[in-house]
Amino acid sequence: MLSNLEPELSAIAAHLRRAQRVLFITGAGISADSGLPTYRGINGLYDGQATEEGLDIEDMLSGEMLRQRPDLTWKYLAQIEAACHGAAPNDAHRALSMIEANGTYSLVLTQNIDGLHHAAGSQNLIEIHGNLRRLRCLQCGGRETVDTLIGRPLPPVCHHCGALMRPEVVLFGERLDERNLERLYSEIAEGFDLVLSIGTTSTFPYIVEPVAWAIRAGVPTVEINPQETQISPYVRYRLPLRAAEAMRALLARSALGFDEVG
Repeated sequence: MLSNLEPELSAIAAHLRRAQRVLFITGAGISADSGLPTYRGINGLYDGQATEEGLDIEDMLSGEMLRQRPDLTWKYLAQIEAACHGAAPNDAHRALSMIEANGTYSLVLTQNIDGLHHAAGSQNLIEIHGNLRRLRCLQCGGRETVDTLIGRPLPPVCHHCGALMRPEVVLFGERLDERNLERLYSEIAEGFDLVLSIGTTSTFPYIVEPVAWAIRAGVPTVEINPQETQISPYVRYRLPLRAAEAMRALLARSALGFDEVG
């Protein structure tokens, strides 16, 4: 498969070597090689089936449900966290961290809440949907970072005031953090030399917009995804590969890391 894509891989690697500012947009697919599912729910866990309560997972993981029945929302948040527990960054996460460490200004815009980009060492990071392991008290505003929810009473309560805590993630029906959006648009205004979309279905406007900006500006765009998406016909380069395989191949050809192609 890689031999068939050699022209695209070589061209993208050349762009990567020359680029001074790179934007990586990542979705659940980049965590697939870490063993995390890529389908439905926050970070992916459910496959079109109703929950035990007979409601869609989107209803269970909504801001409204958290207000009305926090026990039910936390039940499913804990299931997602348990699926993420013990997962380690894969070569795709490490590749993005290597590029940043090698001196290229790179920004990672991720939809994922699993924290794997941070664990891999990426520093310049916008977790647009938040991080499941960061909790915030709904009363006093106190914050806590947890390694896992396994074995913890749910819903979790604040150690300071005893009030309910919520995850610092964007639940269904909630607005994005304006600070994250402002930072993203500020970065786009500064411009990028290369934009890569990795493992995302590209359904949210704020995920598609940076790619659309790059296409209009004549900036090279890359999609890495085994499945076609709505942006597939428009990007300059498309690699129908899993994220880890694609990033190993690109870094091996760009001399930025991974001496051997996996």
